[in-house]
Amino acid sequence: MAKNAVLSLSGGMDSSTLLLHLLANGYNVTALGFDYGQKHKVELERAASLVEYLNSNPDREYFLDPDTLVKVYSKVNYQTIKLDGLSQLLNSALVVGGADVPEGHYEQDNMKDTVVPNRNKIFSSLVQAVALSVANETKEDTFISLGIHAGDHAIYPDCRQEFRDADMEAFKIGNWDAERVKFYTPYLDTDKFGILEDGLKACETLNIDFDEVYKRTNTSYKPYPSGNSDYKSASSVERIEAFIKLGRKDPVQYEDETGPVEWEVAKSHVEKVLAEYIK
Repeated sequence: MAKNAVLSLSGGMDSSTLLLHLLANGYNVTALGFDYGQKHKVELERAASLVEYLNSNPDREYFLDPDTLVKVYSKVNYQTIKLDGLSQLLNSALVVGGADVPEGHYEQDNMKDTVVPNRNKIFSSLVQAVALSVANETKEDTFISLGIHAGDHAIYPDCRQEFRDADMEAFKIGNWDAERVKFYTPYLDTDKFGILEDGLKACETLNIDFDEVYKRTNTSYKPYPSGNSDYKSASSVERIEAFIKLGRKDPVQYEDETGPVEWEVAKSHVEKVLAEYIK
């Protein structure tokens, strides 16, 4: 039988790729999005669009269960959870009413302004509750799957393994049958380029179009009112860097103060940022 996973699906490149990875590896997926008052709320729209694309795509490849040799076409159960009022109480550049999102490379110290206090702990509590509910209902082990990766660790303490271990221990202490819930974090030792490579592989396995998938994602922390991505904030720089390394054009539309721009404009800017950072 297919395995069960509960995924925190932000609508960004990392968690969206992880969704593909899970489907390509035969998981039944419950995906949760969180509306916590983030400025980049377009990511939730992209997540919903991606789920719709995956669930309704007639060309998507079935998963062949290795135990039964039966073809399984798992659908994604997606739910957005609204945390109304929370953004008014949070001090972060990422929430509505916060300071301007800084530009540049993630290694710069000012990128700590993009930390949302205790965000992953808030999310993990809800994901854990859903995962344990799925495990109790199915009587099967259920995996909490997160798209955290090595590039997150320096800026975001709640992406580090020591936090995950302590958080999981607290969850086990506070719940019956919590041993049925386990973590699955396949990207913990890779970076955004490695994630994107895995996404390309998953698209091939699932027989779905790479560009159609990734145009339904958002990584920009400073999207324009049009929904188009900026290409100067750290999150965008890191994403574009991954596409440059992969040798593919990013299918999302980028924009600046002059309006929508071609991929080469965004690419050129990031190459200059990277050259300056290496110095």
